[in-house]
Amino acid sequence: MNMKEVVLGLGTNVGRREDNLARAIDAIRSRVGNILRVSSVYETEPWGFETDSSFLNMALVAETALGAGTLISNVLGIESSMGRQRSGSAYESRVIDIDILFFGDEVIGRKVLDVPHPRLHLRKFVLVPLNEIMPGFMHPVLGKTIHGLLEECDDRSLVALYRPGP
Repeated sequence: MNMKEVVLGLGTNVGRREDNLARAIDAIRSRVGNILRVSSVYETEPWGFETDSSFLNMALVAETALGAGTLISNVLGIESSMGRQRSGSAYESRVIDIDILFFGDEVIGRKVLDVPHPRLHLRKFVLVPLNEIMPGFMHPVLGKTIHGLLEECDDRSLVALYRPGP
């Protein structure tokens, strides 16, 4: 079986955010593959829209035998099963968002799947958790490490290590 490492970014700002991440991780383990590395959880400002609720974001690396088409189908299925309803292309609050950031070192440009994620290098809420678990990973299109992309990133939004309240 040909195994590939897939890198996923997770985010949530609706409902019980910590529980949403835990449920998504369990679903990824059962529908995508073995989880190899998981970042810390970060509290982040919304990106691209206004809302009163901050996000919890994290990244993980999983090993999968799935092809790209089945992978995106399973990821969208996880989001849907958790109550995610997509209303179009606008940024909005969500119970869960799972982005495929990297699929090995493949470059995929399809209508439903663009990998590497085309905007990950512009977003600190993606780069900070990635830098924690894979700082030396070379972006297959931009030819720079995650650490280098984070150092160059112009995003000034707040990304702080999450400290759960009492």
